[in-house]
Amino acid sequence: MPFINLKIAGSLSKEQKQTIANQFSKTIEDVTGKSPSATYIVFEELERENWAVGSRLLSDPPQNK
Repeated sequence: MPFINLKIAGSLSKEQKQTIANQFSKTIEDVTGKSPSATYIVFEELERENWAVGSRLLSDPPQNK
């Protein structure tokens, strides 16, 4: 059973999640031959302050150099 754990900073609409689920399931089916009904997808929507790139939190404004 394929398992996909998608972590994203911010939130997605129900429609966006459905589109992603459809496309991910289709890709898994095309590549592995596994049925979409066997593919599990978890959406983890995280606050931007809980993610960092290097030393900068995603919730912080970009700094000009």
